[in-house]
Amino acid sequence: MGMAVSIHVLDDVDPRVLEPALAHLHDVDARFSTYRSDSEVSRLARGAVSLQDCSRDVRIVLDLAEALRLRTDGYFDMVRAGADGAPTLDPSGVVKGWAVDGAADRLRRAGVRTFCINAGGDVLACSADASHLWRIGIRHPRESHAVFAVVAAANVCVATSGAYERGDHIVDPHTGQPPVGLASLTVIGRRLATVDAFATAAFAMGAAGIAWVARQPGYGVCAVTDAAHVSYDDEFARYRVA
Repeated sequence: MGMAVSIHVLDDVDPRVLEPALAHLHDVDARFSTYRSDSEVSRLARGAVSLQDCSRDVRIVLDLAEALRLRTDGYFDMVRAGADGAPTLDPSGVVKGWAVDGAADRLRRAGVRTFCINAGGDVLACSADASHLWRIGIRHPRESHAVFAVVAAANVCVATSGAYERGDHIVDPHTGQPPVGLASLTVIGRRLATVDAFATAAFAMGAAGIAWVARQPGYGVCAVTDAAHVSYDDEFARYRVA
């Protein structure tokens, strides 16, 4: 889907144990990519197939996206305006995290215990025990070669949303307008699918998104406002080391 994914393994394992995880990521691309006219999602969006004709994975992801839409009061929405202004289906905001969670599950089943997956800047880090802490830098939204915070954890997912790299691609679904008040917003938690969707939804809320994430049990938030003020909650502070 036009995004690089890297897997960093610290265990002494045969590289072939990565194959199921890599095959899963390629399969997700084939089924869900909005850049491929033959993907299931593209065919579903233009009415070439019905939802009942799609694979179980597609139905699972669409159900997850709808659950997230309801949980975020509609701020996470897989329906967006297409190039011609007409509504179109785009579950990409949850697919990436869901795909990475699936790849991580396959690595664990293959006996891999200490690894990190980076999917376009969103990170899933896993360690066999707390003796190895992954350090994850969070990019500064105004300075592309700098980080404004570093977190350290044995098992954690981190996702950031903002307008600094792709422009105003995130809009408030209720107004159709880009949010105001935030330069970037980062969410930390246990499963990347939810963490990534929460980051997107909370950024779409604007400044109110900081408090919204802080109210979600088990999730932490750190944000940079348009005025360059850094704000984070107690849950995020548990992981922050710089």
